[in-house]
Amino acid sequence: MVPVSWYIGLGAILFMIGVSGVVLRKNIIIMLMGIELMLNSVNINLVAFSYYLNDIRGQIFAVFTITIAAAEVAVALGILISLVRNRGVFDVDKIDTMKG
Repeated sequence: MVPVSWYIGLGAILFMIGVSGVVLRKNIIIMLMGIELMLNSVNINLVAFSYYLNDIRGQIFAVFTITIAAAEVAVALGILISLVRNRGVFDVDKIDTMKG
């Protein structure tokens, strides 16, 4: 059986990769992937602790988090597609206003 500390370590590594993707990159798609990576690392920790404590609530919360993340990506990609069609830019620094 794999100890729970390995899952915590994996979640921490994935979370730091996601944070670096959000902080260091200026591309909107890379930033969205970083946010998703952070959410998935939290889900790994939720499921690991749920299994370790023999409690189903962590797994249920992870399923809700995955659902919310899917909705967040759908909305963000919709905004991104309209932004690229109107301005033709992926760079975060070049997007300064949200007027229509």
